[in-house]
Amino acid sequence: MNIKERLRKPLSNWIKFAVWAVIYILFIAWVGNFWWLLLLPFIFDIFITKFIPWSFWKKTKNKTLYSIFSWIDAIVFALVAVYFINIYLFQNYQIPSSSLERTLLVGDFLAVSKCSYGPRIPNTPLSLPLVQHTIPGLNCKSYIEKPQWEYKRLKGWDTVERGDIVVFNFPAGDTVPLNFSNPDYYTLCYSFAGELPQFRTSAHDSVTPYNTYKERMAAGRKMVRQRESSLGRVVWRPVDRRENYVKRCVALPGDTLEIRDNAIYINGRLQENAPGVQHNYFVQTDGAQFSADALDRLNVNVLETMHMSSDASMSPYYNMIGLKPLADGSYGQIYLMALTQEALAKVKAMPAVKGVAIEKVLPEMGYTVYPLAYSGKWGRDNFGPLWIPAKGATIPLTEDNIIRYERCIVNYEHNTLDYRDGRAYLNGEPADTYTFKMDYYWMMGDNRHNSADSRSWGFVPEDHIVGRPVFVWLSLDKAKGWLDGKIRWNRFGKDASQ
Repeated sequence: MNIKERLRKPLSNWIKFAVWAVIYILFIAWVGNFWWLLLLPFIFDIFITKFIPWSFWKKTKNKTLYSIFSWIDAIVFALVAVYFINIYLFQNYQIPSSSLERTLLVGDFLAVSKCSYGPRIPNTPLSLPLVQHTIPGLNCKSYIEKPQWEYKRLKGWDTVERGDIVVFNFPAGDTVPLNFSNPDYYTLCYSFAGELPQFRTSAHDSVTPYNTYKERMAAGRKMVRQRESSLGRVVWRPVDRRENYVKRCVALPGDTLEIRDNAIYINGRLQENAPGVQHNYFVQTDGAQFSADALDRLNVNVLETMHMSSDASMSPYYNMIGLKPLADGSYGQIYLMALTQEALAKVKAMPAVKGVAIEKVLPEMGYTVYPLAYSGKWGRDNFGPLWIPAKGATIPLTEDNIIRYERCIVNYEHNTLDYRDGRAYLNGEPADTYTFKMDYYWMMGDNRHNSADSRSWGFVPEDHIVGRPVFVWLSLDKAKGWLDGKIRWNRFGKDASQ
């Protein structure tokens, strides 16, 4: 068959080719990689010339082969389609923890829009679709580390705003012990080294000197490697293969964030909490107990509510936070539960409730924050002030700034940094300042006292942003059975972006 005969195709073929060619060219213009135009002749061949026998298997008379190739054809098409949809349009995400309750619940399945903030070109293009980093059952990597492409984000129709709920790759997930993911690797190293005599300290309201902090982290890394049999092998993961997290953005590049008694201040101004924000409270009753149904009516997470001890050993703490003994000298029944402001008002109005006090973390409890060297000075409920790095902004490389921004400069922007004899050395050369290459964000969970968020592991770089949750397409309650309300029908289609 000569070329003229091959070009004699029905009008419907030419229309199909034209439609797919336009879509493909628009996609290439969006991606900005015009090398992909080299594949356009193959699209032409599929619809018009058909020099390549794309559907050769359809001519076989062997029913078994026909069936096998039909399945292969369908599977390959589905995998390719899913791969491109997952990269450029939408991604599924399941809420694994309660850090955003009561805004998003454990067991919610979200459709995450990649187009909202612009999809990223994959850092690791050779990877299995729908698998983040490990193939289930096989317990091996789902990606090949090479090639590694540089960060590039396509144009989206929006930008991250303060108050947005955002899905992102976990920044501290670059280094992971395979059998232990919480707390993160860096906090684990810091905490392990705290067991050594030279790093034990009772001093509070202070910042660990940079070189002492570095020595402590080096000792902690050795301890993690020594415990590999229990913690698992320590691996490094590329940006787009790190765990996906979802939190609310509370501070933008260039903002100064501060937390005072659980209230967030941005650039010195008090910020209004989102409706779903909740904190932990100790609730004291006259002896009455909360049933699971009562907690459910209060919209309180039953799985996270703790029935606390009311014996004498806890009385100093209870007195410190404001709970007082009852007339008989006991503390009655005490519960620790996460409450929104609406639920808090309902609890306080209950006749059986005799006292309510917000949970406080004491310095001796060893709560670690970002940066880890500040764990003696800042805490979960009182934090900062801390400036959020912005692209193009320059900071002086003082010892304090190096402590605050070292992870950004070294881990995320791939420099070497050292500080000795009162002088900073950037990439081996003396340096007085550093200019940031990316924007950074501060992310926090709405379940403020039960959320491992930026207070624990720091800034989220722009190249870690995945997308914006759009809606809930399925919701399963882990605390209930299939015949007892496991499927939360009322959450189907819920707006997940607020």
